[in-house]
Amino acid sequence: MMPSALSRRAQELAERGEAFVSATVVRAQRPTSAEAGNAALVLADGTIEGFVGGPCAEHSVRAYALKALESGEPVLLRILPFGDEVEPEGTEVAREDGAVTVQNPCLSGGAIEVFLEPIVRAPRVLVEGDTPIVHALLRLGPQLGLDVVVVEGEAFELRPDDLGLVAAGHGREELPALRRGLEADLPYVGLVASRRRGHGVIGELRGDGVPDALLERIDTPAGLDVGARTPSEIALSILAGIVAVRRGGERPAATAVDPICGMTVAAAAGTLSIEHDGQTVYFCGAGCRASFEHAAASG
Repeated sequence: MMPSALSRRAQELAERGEAFVSATVVRAQRPTSAEAGNAALVLADGTIEGFVGGPCAEHSVRAYALKALESGEPVLLRILPFGDEVEPEGTEVAREDGAVTVQNPCLSGGAIEVFLEPIVRAPRVLVEGDTPIVHALLRLGPQLGLDVVVVEGEAFELRPDDLGLVAAGHGREELPALRRGLEADLPYVGLVASRRRGHGVIGELRGDGVPDALLERIDTPAGLDVGARTPSEIALSILAGIVAVRRGGERPAATAVDPICGMTVAAAAGTLSIEHDGQTVYFCGAGCRASFEHAAASG
């Protein structure tokens, strides 16, 4: 893919709000098929569009690009062939702030360094109401990397990556907003209210037919109990609760170990695999897969 086409593709993904990683070769030692300046995009499903080296280098790039998507932090990936500079200790042999070094058992060329930059849309938090607490949420949310958006009633569009909804309007519009958030299975749904009024609102929703299994998910009074009193303090406690749900709900990027060579690969659609004894086994390349299949047939 030409640089201009890659740039257009990146812009297209960003406009659609799809997460991806921009991978750029910043250093390549001979002999290697990659050159400094080669670039690719790694999509959330592990697909690589562009060129950052041969199949062996791609496996390491894919695995660590997915990890970068999960953490949201950029990383400099150093890929070394076995026996180069460091002794092998699994696939990952060194880690420091902002960089990780891996040894790739099938890499026959020189070392490659690839800068991986995740491009992730800020998680969105929907807030209902026009109160000092809502204004504080709008002010503090972006500092935590959250896109806080004001909505009214149930007349709002939802996105697959929406993180939560906070009803803080102290009025009837909170009922349809809460119902919409619960039925959409948003990770966090909170109601700003006293405990007594919170029970009353939940009772109204129950009377409207909202199942108890959904009502139990409403966080009311919204936020962590930190003794908050002012609007800013209450907003801070709510955002702390949302961050706890966000980080607690994250799952590490899926990786697997090639049973033949021991290389760490991404457990994703772009990685060679077979089904064996009811499990998916992933490989770095066709050679390792063939060796595994031969051993399985012989055993």
